[in-house]
Amino acid sequence: MIDTDKFIEFVRGIYGENEVLLHRPIFLGNENSYLSECIKSNFVSSVGKRVDEFEDLIANFVGSRRAVACVNGTSALHVGLHALGVQPGVQVLTQALTFVATANAISFCQAEPVFIDVDVDTLGMSANSLRNWLEENALKAGGKLINKNSGKEIAACLPMHTFGLPCRIEEISSICEMYDIPLVEDAAESLGSYINKKHTGSLGRLGTFSFNGNKIITTGGGGMLVTDDEQLADRLKHLTTTAKRPHSFEYYHQEIGFNYRMPNINASIGVAQMEQLQLILKEKEKVAESYTEFFKDMPCRLVRPIVGTKANNWLNAIILNDRSERDKFLKDTNTNGIMTRPIWDLMSELPMYVNCENDGLVNSKWLVDRIVNIPSSVPNQG
Repeated sequence: MIDTDKFIEFVRGIYGENEVLLHRPIFLGNENSYLSECIKSNFVSSVGKRVDEFEDLIANFVGSRRAVACVNGTSALHVGLHALGVQPGVQVLTQALTFVATANAISFCQAEPVFIDVDVDTLGMSANSLRNWLEENALKAGGKLINKNSGKEIAACLPMHTFGLPCRIEEISSICEMYDIPLVEDAAESLGSYINKKHTGSLGRLGTFSFNGNKIITTGGGGMLVTDDEQLADRLKHLTTTAKRPHSFEYYHQEIGFNYRMPNINASIGVAQMEQLQLILKEKEKVAESYTEFFKDMPCRLVRPIVGTKANNWLNAIILNDRSERDKFLKDTNTNGIMTRPIWDLMSELPMYVNCENDGLVNSKWLVDRIVNIPSSVPNQG
């Protein structure tokens, strides 16, 4: 069993004697000046130069041709799936071990998730499980890929890079190409994570990111879509701005759109945060390296990125021996002012998704009993 007292002492050595949060935002640069400039300009809503600048910064960093800013990561997932043709009555392949936004975005399209198991080493969708499920359950009919069990069309695949750890997305992409399934990457947690030299979010038709207050960088609330498809990017921009036909003063809307555009005031924070991103990534790598050294002789496993990938170290996670040890560790650390948390409940066990099809989720069920997130903030800054 893990020595909790030793762990608490170690964490205090990194973060000090006050309450230690799981992951706090840091503001080290031009956030205040850019916010002040934005307020003085009067362009605080969805029109302003910082929105375009933030989009360009993200696109360049990720290596995508285009980026489209949204109000949050959930809206990015929703409008991305909608733009790719995820319609009422279809199904989307995703994972049950994820934050609820992944499944909710599918539901917002009035579609239905099918839950595929994850790999124990990446915590993300298992390429082998995806392949096995498709071989057993999918068939081509009328130019569409159909789930033999439900008779419904399989319209997209939506894996998630859990805690910033890249999943086996190249293999997943190859499988999706074989079956002609649009691939959408939920890269909400993985800004700064790579598969070889490719950034997460850049291997599918589109990828999405989140800038919530607890993410690697934050805009308070915000999200982003990235894609190499210029036409798709134009459509995403159109849909996120209420599908309004461009005009200096007329209001003509060509279809049902969404009021999902990121406000300029949030983008101002994002631009300042991007200026600090490389520093943040370096400092978080130091924290992860400290944990690697600490846990090497402990009776648990620190989850690290697989060979050929690089993680942003957003949230460090350990795998304990069983649920009872997990629960004791959670209680002891939080009681002592060290914030830790379990991974999310499986989507397949939530009331709104309990009847959705899944592949057994053996690894997901094993992991949910054992994973604990540990403090991962940049220490002693600001």
